[in-house]
Amino acid sequence: MSTRTDGDTERYAYLWRCSPHECRWVLWHTAGDTLVFDRDTNCPVFIDDEVTLREVVRRMRTAGAPESHDYPGRPCASVSVG
Repeated sequence: MSTRTDGDTERYAYLWRCSPHECRWVLWHTAGDTLVFDRDTNCPVFIDDEVTLREVVRRMRTAGAPESHDYPGRPCASVSVG
């Protein structure tokens, strides 16, 4: 059995190494999950490992990353079907 190393989490270090005033990443609390949301791409950041996600969220909180229960992104473009 393999053991996760700190390197698995460190590849996401850019998520908590920014100023909370200028940070593009937000902890978004949805109905059942806490996601890392990228305001620039207007999408959640995909972190496929639950253990790594929990550690990233913990480090982002420690660094003072903003958190929201409301959708933190821009409105999505509407598509007309005609």
